[in-house]
Amino acid sequence: MYTYQVQVRWSDIDSYDHVNNVRYFDYLQEARIAFLTQLMAATGDYFELYPCVLASQTVDYLRPILLRHPPYDVDVWIAAVGTSSYTLGSRIVDRSGESDDVYAKAESVIVAVDGTTQVKRPLGEAEKAALLKHVVTS
Repeated sequence: MYTYQVQVRWSDIDSYDHVNNVRYFDYLQEARIAFLTQLMAATGDYFELYPCVLASQTVDYLRPILLRHPPYDVDVWIAAVGTSSYTLGSRIVDRSGESDDVYAKAESVIVAVDGTTQVKRPLGEAEKAALLKHVVTS
């Protein structure tokens, strides 16, 4: 499992004094890109090396995220690997207290595409092998 820290920005807060639900997607995206870049040991642009698109993402909002000093953690893992796609699991967690409070859970389906045509392609052997090494089952 990979953990990425996000700091809530003042601009993330809505009129209810908590993080706007759309910003959760930003936090998940930042963590997803950092995770995949590290996972594939990408030294350049990950999406140029391994073109892919986000095909689907679901988020379960469990509690509101508030503006505070310590960062929140976004945990990311590979949940499943298919022929031309893979699924990432994610969760936004507050670990600043005595327990790990989960604020959101997400599932993201990524589809590999040809970088020029944007047509779905099979995962490359090295790409699939790297993904399979990091599968976490719940």
